Amino acid sequence: MLLVDGSSYLYRAYHALPDLRNAQGEPTGALYGVLNMLRRALNDHKADYLACIFDAPGKTFRDDLYPEYKATRASMPEDLSRQVGPILEAIRAQGWPVFAIEGIEADDVIGTLTARAAAEGVRSIVSTGDKDMAQLVNDHVTLVNTMTSETLDAAGVQQKFGVPPEGIIDYLMLIGDTVDNVPGVEKVGPKTAAKWLNQYGSLQALVAQAEAVKGVAGANLRNAIPNFPLTRELITIRTDCDLAAHISGLEALTMRPVEREKLEAMYERYGFRSWLRELTGDEGRIPEGDSRVQADAPPAPENVQYDMVADWETFERWLQAVQAAPLVALDTETDSLSEMQARLVGLSLAVEPGRACYIPLAHRHPDAVGQLPKDEVLARLKPWLENADAPKLLHNAKYDTHVLANAGIALRGTAHDTMLQAYVLESHRGVSLDELAQRWLGRKGLSFEDVCGKGVKQICFDEVALDVATQYASEDVDYTLQLHAVLYPRIEADAGLARIYAIEMPVSRVLVAVERNGVRIDPEELGRQSHAIGQELLVLEQRAYELAGQPFNLNSPKQLGEILFGKLQLPVVKKTASGAPSTDEDVLTKLAEDYPLPQALLSYRGLAKLKSTYTDKLPKMINPGTGRVHTRYAQAAVVTGRLASSDPNLQNIPVRTPEGRRVREAFVADTGNLIVSADYSQIELRIMAHISGDENLLSAFARGEDIHRATAAEIFGVTPDEVNGEQRRYAKVINFGLIYGMSAFGLASNLGITRDAAKHYIDRYFARYPGVARYMDDTREQARERGYVETVFGRRLWLPEIRGGSGPRRQAAERAAINAPMQGTAADLIKMAMVQVQDWLEADKLGARLVMQVHDELVLEVPREESEIVATRLPALMCGVAELKVPLVAEVGSGYTWEQAH
Repeated sequence: MLLVDGSSYLYRAYHALPDLRNAQGEPTGALYGVLNMLRRALNDHKADYLACIFDAPGKTFRDDLYPEYKATRASMPEDLSRQVGPILEAIRAQGWPVFAIEGIEADDVIGTLTARAAAEGVRSIVSTGDKDMAQLVNDHVTLVNTMTSETLDAAGVQQKFGVPPEGIIDYLMLIGDTVDNVPGVEKVGPKTAAKWLNQYGSLQALVAQAEAVKGVAGANLRNAIPNFPLTRELITIRTDCDLAAHISGLEALTMRPVEREKLEAMYERYGFRSWLRELTGDEGRIPEGDSRVQADAPPAPENVQYDMVADWETFERWLQAVQAAPLVALDTETDSLSEMQARLVGLSLAVEPGRACYIPLAHRHPDAVGQLPKDEVLARLKPWLENADAPKLLHNAKYDTHVLANAGIALRGTAHDTMLQAYVLESHRGVSLDELAQRWLGRKGLSFEDVCGKGVKQICFDEVALDVATQYASEDVDYTLQLHAVLYPRIEADAGLARIYAIEMPVSRVLVAVERNGVRIDPEELGRQSHAIGQELLVLEQRAYELAGQPFNLNSPKQLGEILFGKLQLPVVKKTASGAPSTDEDVLTKLAEDYPLPQALLSYRGLAKLKSTYTDKLPKMINPGTGRVHTRYAQAAVVTGRLASSDPNLQNIPVRTPEGRRVREAFVADTGNLIVSADYSQIELRIMAHISGDENLLSAFARGEDIHRATAAEIFGVTPDEVNGEQRRYAKVINFGLIYGMSAFGLASNLGITRDAAKHYIDRYFARYPGVARYMDDTREQARERGYVETVFGRRLWLPEIRGGSGPRRQAAERAAINAPMQGTAADLIKMAMVQVQDWLEADKLGARLVMQVHDELVLEVPREESEIVATRLPALMCGVAELKVPLVAEVGSGYTWEQAH
């Protein structure tokens, strides 16, 4: 028998998933989560009998016994409450027996059913996340947690809680239940409770010897003894409830026929695409109510013609069509996702909706004997491909530009990019062509997996049959053309979005140049650093052994937990999903404030990551053809507009440590060249001054003051000359902390001061900078009203959870609302600067090359004879891209290495 604790599922699903909604704006996250967990439970456990049980509204006997029972529980969130009815309806429509029995809690219904099943020789599996249920575990009853995959039999209960199932009630009586407001013994937690019960054997024996328990814990135990009879009654799950009026017998707990029409209507309404397709058997089915499909998706073309170009006559016809078309969608098919290595396999073109072609060039499939010669085709297409006056439309043009460059063609005339259009419109959502076609066009074509398979059986695109390749590649350009017709008018209609799109389009071209330029790495220098870090790791390892009093595996969370929380008895900061004490970085950072071993472990982890990620890995990533490292910049991946670097990630080198800074010494210039770096100074604080319009901040920047010293003078009530180093450090933390939404608690932790002192500093800050406080309040309100905030230049930064997320997620969205306009505006500025700098380098035919963009910094490799002009012109260009209410400042440096340029 499989019994699902539906009430447990409800809250867990609601808090685990983001704020999902259908096209009508109705919340769907809990509905989706509960149904998904039920599907998994059903797949994992083949049950003869089953039921899903919920708490019914109203009082139970526990409320009569103890009026304060569950009194501290917050009322059900409105968004969750709205989903309860649909959840029950959907579960019943799937065929599950569902029960919510008035006056009897779900726990007691489940307990009674497991007892009845055991009497009839039926084993029970209870799917729940509620620890109270552990008291039901015996030879006939096992608990499973679908969300964490945890299974608890008797041995599992013993391992997790430190007591056997028959000791769980005593255990819960000692620790109490804060969720249900059931009192336990004050300041007695799980460890003490388990220790006492193992020492004395039972709560009854512990009470009999309560006078022997010393200290505060003993006093608290004795104070709690009068409450124990009530606590036991509240905590004990009933196994003898009268369910006859609701559940006649186990035969009532069997799966009923699926109500297909009702389920289809619900999946349609709530936008559950894959389940709708599964239910109907229609692979192309997309719900009309799917929140990912726009209501005004255009009709599909009446006539669709996809040509395979395998003879010169067809080629000539298409070449003429391409040359005559006002805009042509273009796409490449390749044998690799790596831009610098990808080899061209074929080209597809579309000139109008429904009319497209594919030109196979390097297929190896048996039917590929009739392909036109690759070199001749590219020679004929090259004039058009390189014609800047022939407008072209692509999806992720950066990739295709690389691919064509690998084939000796410099693509020009890229007028539009649907990936960037989608990113500008909805930076918080996916931008793959498949996803956009379904969302905006309401259509689904062949996927790459459909064509090439997946996993170990996946084939390369050059092995695909030509007819399949033609369908797939033609769909891509056809959908790209149709998407442009839907997306671009939306951008044109909004001045801010049009301005952002005008920034993004040329950035794509610049990124191609930066990625192809690459940066030179000194592998010998990295080898020396790797060896030095290795020696330091050995020292730290020995230090950790000494502090622990024994050797252990520093990379094993289990062994580390045993040392920290078992042997050394350090306080448990938080637990993992399985209930074990966490040893993650946040925990170690907290413990490192007071204990030396966590300090050593943090140092060890930081150095080990630096070694594996950079000093060991970077030399292996040098391109043998160019002798340089070529990172990949994702332009449409970060909500705020920032670029993301990968393979390798050059934006995450930990430069706050000496070892991290030394890694930059391995980024070098070619002989005769220098590295020149220019970095916007305090850019986000300057943007804060501009956006908030705070007079004190504006005047401090206008006078060119040290902003942290000026802030310290305001907060501490002294003149700038009287500010000491400690006061400036406090002000710096406050300046940067507040624009990232730091609370008084966060500031207190960062500065090592009391929360009251931190609150005092924040209050003083806002009193001196009232414009900043006003900006923060206004921005939160606008974000809640609109669901997004904007940069100075009109980029929209969507915050889906600010109106419907759970408490912590909504608070995180509110913090993001404060910072996103500043981070996003900084991203806009550096992107505009990249375009200006690249245009200047090309126009003046300089030998200097952009080689990296790292957040607010541009890095160039410059011939020595050009270094003076670049060092002068570069910051001027960066500061001239926009005019804010405060002056922009870019600090420039140069040297043989990137580190020297700082």
